[in-house]
Amino acid sequence: MPPPSDIVKVAIEWPGANAQLMEIDQKKPLSSIIREVCDGWSLSGSEQFALRYADGPQLYITEQSRSEIKNGTILRLAISPARAARQLLDRIQSHGIDARLEALKELAKLSADPTFATEFISMEGIGTLARLVESGTHFGEMLAFTLTAFLELMDHGIVSWDLISLSFIKQIASYVNQPMVDVSILQRSLAILESMVLNSHSLYHRVAQEITVGQLIGHLQVSNQEIQTYAIALINALFLKAPEDRRQEEHTNPLDQRLTEMASTLAQKHLRSIILNHVIRGNRPIKAEMAHQLYVLQVLTFNLLEERMMTKMDPSDQAQRDIIFELRRIAFDGENDPSGTEKRKAMYTKDYKMLGFTNHVNPAMDFTQTPPGMLALDNMLYLAKLHQDTYIRIVLENSSREDKHECPFGRCAIELTRMLCEILQVGELPNEGCNDYHPMFFTHDRAWEEFFCVCIQLLNKTWKEMRATAEDFNKVMQVVREQITRTLAMKPSSLDQLKGKLRGLSYSEILRLRQSERMSQDDFQSPPIIELRERIQPEILELIKQQRLNRLCEGSCFRKLGNRRRQEKFWFCRLSLNHKVLHYGDLDESPQGEVPFELLTDKIPVSDIKSVVTGKDCPHMKEKSALKQNKEVLEQAFSILYDPDENLNFVAPNKYEYCIWTDGLCALLGREMGSDLTRSDLDTLISMEMKLRLLDLENITIPEAPPPVPKEPSTYNFTYNYG
Repeated sequence: MPPPSDIVKVAIEWPGANAQLMEIDQKKPLSSIIREVCDGWSLSGSEQFALRYADGPQLYITEQSRSEIKNGTILRLAISPARAARQLLDRIQSHGIDARLEALKELAKLSADPTFATEFISMEGIGTLARLVESGTHFGEMLAFTLTAFLELMDHGIVSWDLISLSFIKQIASYVNQPMVDVSILQRSLAILESMVLNSHSLYHRVAQEITVGQLIGHLQVSNQEIQTYAIALINALFLKAPEDRRQEEHTNPLDQRLTEMASTLAQKHLRSIILNHVIRGNRPIKAEMAHQLYVLQVLTFNLLEERMMTKMDPSDQAQRDIIFELRRIAFDGENDPSGTEKRKAMYTKDYKMLGFTNHVNPAMDFTQTPPGMLALDNMLYLAKLHQDTYIRIVLENSSREDKHECPFGRCAIELTRMLCEILQVGELPNEGCNDYHPMFFTHDRAWEEFFCVCIQLLNKTWKEMRATAEDFNKVMQVVREQITRTLAMKPSSLDQLKGKLRGLSYSEILRLRQSERMSQDDFQSPPIIELRERIQPEILELIKQQRLNRLCEGSCFRKLGNRRRQEKFWFCRLSLNHKVLHYGDLDESPQGEVPFELLTDKIPVSDIKSVVTGKDCPHMKEKSALKQNKEVLEQAFSILYDPDENLNFVAPNKYEYCIWTDGLCALLGREMGSDLTRSDLDTLISMEMKLRLLDLENITIPEAPPPVPKEPSTYNFTYNYG
């Protein structure tokens, strides 16, 4: 008799018959089990049947997936994937409207199943669906089911998108361009176009010829946030795959550009204001997927600065040198000084020094380092031309100071540009799962340049508050970086709000915050304090360990990796109260609170766990680790490897849960807890415990060395008078 672990107790349904309760031996071939089931209902031709799940997505069970069957699962006997595919293919080509509609509805549901999809595609099913769409005879529900099935089948990656015909693309684009079209059809059409662009370089050009920014702007003004999300996703896909020469046209913002030509300032302004007013400032809260698409659009917008950021200045290029001459002229000559050029020709070197360039003789050399390259010069020229009063005030204010306290405008602008590129990660690809967009960058047509103008004024103000000299340059830049990053973390909704929050973060406020943070994690360095810390540390580590294990006993919900468009699947895992078994099982939806052990049908004895691996060492991350957009998923992935050669794969919902679980599992295995959260908790708790123990020593200087031992007395004949 096989061991209990190889036996799974299930119920199997068949329409019009009583369910069979069976014990499935996982060592027997699946075909034998299906034959037994068919015999129980006197059905012949068992090779024409298969088993499917009765609940959820109702996927077919294969030899590869049968190990996922749990005790108590309800299965359903169904016709085999090949037979189902053949029947549906015949029915969707039938003349009866009702029969065709029912067939397409069933096909849309089954297409998510990879086993069925493989069979259907092998029968040229994709081509049949494409011809149905190209015919233009399907409307309403029938068309929506057709597009759903097509998208689901293509998402399996079995067939190349390059095989799609031009007439199909034109038909799909026509649904997007129509003023009045069913929401479900529009949503699927946008999703299909996005997949075409992302998965095929040749299809990008065809789609870009069919879609204009005007149609997509119209879809951003609707009240349905899903349609808005798909429209922005298509815009992002087109920007991401656009050739460099179309993306970079005289250093314009990507939103400055028409999707086919990547140019049209009018369209850009309209698009930005539509996104701001109808999406960001709309009446509905921003969902996670929309936030991600806004973040992607923001990243792609800033990435257009990369070319200028990585372009060195050519000191022999007269046009580039003229920009530096213009900066000097605006600062020192004024608009109505006819003799200015001749009068100051011999004084250029002095002027360039007053402008704060490092190389006074040839300031073009200051822009030969990348990053920030020519981007710094672009920012300076924007400030000088569009905020001329501010520019002149900063330059003249510093040129009139005594030398040791002047703030070098040129050097500061160049270093500030480099810093902003680092903070906003200019040139980096967007990360999958990241939703970190900033609303204020959608409030102005030249948001990057305006952001620079605000920050250069902040730098000048901070320089004065610190009474800095040239030797303090790096210290000032560190303070300014902290001011900017702290303010960005507050997510100001506009540039005016940014200015207000930066005003509140003066140098004195930064010092106060630093002092407060330093006091909260003060680490005294005297030997007695270090010794006390070493004695306290083991008991604090034990406290952290118990907290981690208690959290594992409470359990956590994890998301299964899958297609972004498909419904999310969840599973729950928790540790038994005696710390000997991990219980886990699938859930239909994210739970509220703890999940009882009875609902978690699978378990792993802790004694069977061999190791815990993280990141790219995880089995489920082997193929995905090379993709940059999976960086965040990669950082939150971990796996349990247990006997015999099995693994349980996790993707934590956030960094906190990742640290809790990796720490807890390491504690179970008797290994060191090495997460960032453990280090942070350890520092906080040790600091708190030490402060409590040292309360009585407040304002008392603790000596570096113990007091000396007094000399021995001359005699040990002590007399005590008790009277």
